[in-house]
Amino acid sequence: MITETTETSGTTIKVGLSSTGNSVKEGIVGSLKGINEIQAEIVGLVRATVSNALRTTGDVAGETVNITKDVIKGAIAATEEVGTGLTLSTKSVAKGVVMGVSDVGGDVITAAGQTVKGAVNGAAEIGADVAMVARRTVDGVIEATREVGGNVGQVAAVAVSSAIEAAGDIGNTAVRSVKDILVGVVGGIKDIACAALPEPRTAAAATLEERVFPVKEEIEEPEAAGRVKGKQGKYPINKR
Repeated sequence: MITETTETSGTTIKVGLSSTGNSVKEGIVGSLKGINEIQAEIVGLVRATVSNALRTTGDVAGETVNITKDVIKGAIAATEEVGTGLTLSTKSVAKGVVMGVSDVGGDVITAAGQTVKGAVNGAAEIGADVAMVARRTVDGVIEATREVGGNVGQVAAVAVSSAIEAAGDIGNTAVRSVKDILVGVVGGIKDIACAALPEPRTAAAATLEERVFPVKEEIEEPEAAGRVKGKQGKYPINKR
């Protein structure tokens, strides 16, 4: 029996682990560390590839969309070859794209939107979980935007609307699934929580709410000039 000691609220608690339990624990810890290292490598690879490609073209504004599409296609092709991993790698790929575009002064918002669209479409093509891929991709672009000091609220609004737009090409079921999972993501991010609240209605909040849940506005007919509608529905003439 192996005994581990942990401290909780100032109290020391001894927890016993058998050799089997300890082996499982060590294996999981090693696997999780390995996953984190792999994700960090993917971010670094994609970031360097995107930034170098944009510098080589000399046309950051014009080539951001094309290079972003190529990177997403490459990531999807990799998962097809391996047979799995799109959900796991999407966040890292998305993060790397946004950071790479930011490194050369490119349009992060455009890159975020294209990345999300490409990931959602790619997930549908290979039969992956569209909603989960959308969520992971949005997580990646938001995390990257925060790290580079960009406008998190604006990027989140564009990312969410792009995911829903892409899901619309797949079907109504995909749209509902993506909406449900992304509204939860946006609501859970402290930096852009205001975007999910009805008040106060900031520009970012209005943009996000209108794109996710479009509402028809009721238009009232203008009343007769110089008249004020009374309680009984009459229009008494205003006294001068």
